[in-house]
Amino acid sequence: MRTSRLRTVHPVLWAGWVALAAGSVLCVVGWYGVSGERFAERQLPYLASCTVPGAALIISGAVLLAHGRSSIAAARVEELYGLLVAAGPDDAGQRTAETGQASLAPLAVSGELRMVPGGTLWHRADCPLVAGKAEAVPVDSKLVASGELGPCPICEPAEETD
Repeated sequence: MRTSRLRTVHPVLWAGWVALAAGSVLCVVGWYGVSGERFAERQLPYLASCTVPGAALIISGAVLLAHGRSSIAAARVEELYGLLVAAGPDDAGQRTAETGQASLAPLAVSGELRMVPGGTLWHRADCPLVAGKAEAVPVDSKLVASGELGPCPICEPAEETD
């Protein structure tokens, strides 16, 4: 699935390649003309009419190629973002009848609270951040009351502890 923007970038790439080729040809012609002349005053016309414009075309071709490549990358990112947005709410959860908004299932629903020693957050026991970790211990209510531990933003545990 290609977007229309991807198709419009190809002329920029072709223009870049043509500018590079034309610049290379001009530089070769300029070098050949300069190499056949012994005196500097006879070499200057070749430098002015071939080599300098050839170098300018090479630089502009390189800029066009870089711009075309970045435009292609940006178009692909936009295309992927569009696919992600299209697949997002319909696949991730169910829509509620009243609001039309996606209602996502909570990540963790356990009533048991856990913490990792040395950590700054407390979690539900089935929170993905502590689930399966042997070092996770039950929450000490004194740490929560003193404000040393805050609720996890992922599993959003209840404010009161057991």
